[in-house]
Amino acid sequence: MNWTLLLLVIGLLALAFAGIAVKILLKKDGKFAGTCASQSPFLNKDGKACGLCGALPTETCSKS
Repeated sequence: MNWTLLLLVIGLLALAFAGIAVKILLKKDGKFAGTCASQSPFLNKDGKACGLCGALPTETCSKS
């Protein structure tokens, strides 16, 4: 195995985790902004309401 490639991958993963940590520290209450992934027809095949705001797939989410 190529050691430089392994070190590069570990470095990039560490950079990604550090970026997420900084985002959590700078956000109010350490929470990420909510999104309504259930509005996507690919993710919500059953037509259930959004878990964040309660909007149905045919409605617009008020939180996003």
